[in-house]
Amino acid sequence: MDLLSVFQNLTQGQIIAGLAVAVIIGIGKTGISGVVLLAIPIMASAFGAIESTGLMLAMFLIADVFAVKAYARHGKWGEIRKLLPSTVVGLALGSLVGSFINDQQFKYLIAIIVLICLIAMIWQEVRGDQIKVPQARWFAILIGVMAGFATMIGNAAGPIFAIYLLAIRLNKQNYLGTTAWFFLIINVLKLPLQVFVWHNITWTTAILALSALPAIFIGTRIGIWVIRKLPEKGFRYLVIAMTAVVAVRMFF
Repeated sequence: MDLLSVFQNLTQGQIIAGLAVAVIIGIGKTGISGVVLLAIPIMASAFGAIESTGLMLAMFLIADVFAVKAYARHGKWGEIRKLLPSTVVGLALGSLVGSFINDQQFKYLIAIIVLICLIAMIWQEVRGDQIKVPQARWFAILIGVMAGFATMIGNAAGPIFAIYLLAIRLNKQNYLGTTAWFFLIINVLKLPLQVFVWHNITWTTAILALSALPAIFIGTRIGIWVIRKLPEKGFRYLVIAMTAVVAVRMFF
């Protein structure tokens, strides 16, 4: 493969968009997860919907390694094991549905799911300890299926998973560690589906993602710095606010 031709075929707008998205992904993976959704419309506009999904997954995998390195010891494996089986079901459903509905319909569906979860989360914040998150198995299954479906369709499971972890009252470090491990596992599982079913990850995709590694690394440093500066309560409120903004943004 002619490496030079890979970059010669990119427009200036695509290069700028790709680097900006790489930084955002780095920040999202090690800082505020909701910010990652801001990258979805940028990437889709620059590279096209199907291609952008594959390229973002390749970037996510690189950023996931940085995130796990930073927060590995804080992961709550009990929560990961609880959600993993139903998340795999969601991945399979997303892969199937991807053959029948268009990208705009994907965005609407994901945004609706996120907004429903967000309303429930805000209600809990307002009511405080007067209400309890369902501990029944069905609740974890529902969250897992929604997260798997959303991440397969548009790499947009971050807010759904964030709402679940905040709802069960994980502290900041456990939240970050659990998120890092969960999405590394899920994104590895998504890789063969996108390579062999959707055919939107190629050697060109891999080259472009690796070339964005410095920008992703810079983003992870920014994300870690932001997290260290934010108090616990401020962190929770910022995640909620970012989730609301990006969910509404997906309708437009």
